[in-house]
This record gives sequence, structure tokens and C-alpha cells, in this order.
Amino acid sequence: MALTTREGKEIDLTRAASEKKSPIPTKDPPARTKPIRHGEDPRVDAYIAKAADFAKPILKHLRQLVHAGCPGVVETMKWGMPHFDHKGILCGMAAFKAHSSFGFWKGELILGRHQGGADGEGMGHFGKITSLADLPDDKTLLGCIRRAVALNDAGVMKPGRPRSQVKPNLVVPAYFTAALKKNKTALATFAAFSYSHKKEYVEWITEAKRAETRARRIATAMDWLAHGKARNWKYANG
Repeated sequence: MALTTREGKEIDLTRAASEKKSPIPTKDPPARTKPIRHGEDPRVDAYIAKAADFAKPILKHLRQLVHAGCPGVVETMKWGMPHFDHKGILCGMAAFKAHSSFGFWKGELILGRHQGGADGEGMGHFGKITSLADLPDDKTLLGCIRRAVALNDAGVMKPGRPRSQVKPNLVVPAYFTAALKKNKTALATFAAFSYSHKKEYVEWITEAKRAETRARRIATAMDWLAHGKARNWKYANG
């Protein structure tokens, strides 16, 4: 079919229409990628992919359970290992050459024990995990995960490690002891001092690298102790 213009030029409409058709794509459409669920971190995918073959099903199963126990959980990487957050850290997992581990941030409140399995081994709370059979059943794990969520929801803090009440023996060098024995007032002051005050004097004197410096510090210490002064008395009043 042709059309004649005012200038007398004929245009082939059929040919013109064919020329306007869309060109055939020269590239394949981009491949569809795996959809990422809410809270998932691609770095965790990469970590699992690089893990040993025995560890992959363990990590995948633990990941699935955490998402089931806390649908709003957010994945992240801490200390080079996958962790799961919900108003703070909930738990974490890791894979090593010969075993995997899984533990809760507040495991003492959830499981009544510090890190380590029944035999005290492993950095998590379930010992060295080499297969799915080494894990508690899903119902037990889900219960633990939900308790961890409840603790974070309530704002319960992770209990701190109890400080040891046993102080190491303070070794007073013989040359300092000899100087103290020559000054009864200084000796009495030093004997009445607390462990920390005694340690301050001992460390100050023993850190001297030259004999002259050490002798000078001992003389100063005798003077201060004779006047009942602690090593850092200059800073006692701010």
C-alpha cells in the first residue's frame, strides 16, 4: 500500500511499518537471583557457601530455626561469624575445619551454663557440632530461641562475669623491703595500705630501668610513706 505526498513522492506504508518494528534483543535477560527474605544478610550466604561440606546443612538448619523462632530477626556478621540480632544480639553460629558451633549471647540465663557443651568443649553452648544429630531437637532449640527473644524484649542485660576475689600474691623486692625495715614509720604505713596501694609503690619502683633511678624512687617512697602518703597522693583530691 502506497501514499502520495503533496510533493508527488510515494511512500510504501507496508515497508515503513516493518522498519519500525522493535529490533530483536541481542542479549539474554538477566538471570533471576534468589529472593532475599527480610532480615537475611548476603554475607551469611557467602559464609555458609565457603564452609566445609559437613557444616553447610548444620548452618542452614540453624539459620532456618532462628528465623522461625524470631520472624523479625536481622542477620549480621560479628567477629567474622554469622550472628542474629533482635533488640541486641540473640545468638551466633560458626563453622571450623572439623566442627561447628552455636551459642546464645545470654546463654547463662537461657541454659544455666557458660559456653561449652556438656564436656566443656567448643565455643558455643552445644559443644562441637559435627552433624545435625549433635543438636538438640527442633522443639528444644526453638524454645531456647524464643527465650532469648523474650529476654531482649524485656531489656534484660547479659550477666557479667564474677570478679575473682582472690588477689595474686604481691612480690615485694628484697631491696625495697630492706629500705622499709630501716624506716619504721614508712614500714607501718606500707603494711597498713591496701593491696592496690602497695602494688602502686612496688610497680613504680620495679619499673625503674637504671639503678640510680630505682634508688631515687626508693628514697622518695620512704619520705612519702613516712608522711602517710600513697603513691599517687598528688591526684587524690582531683
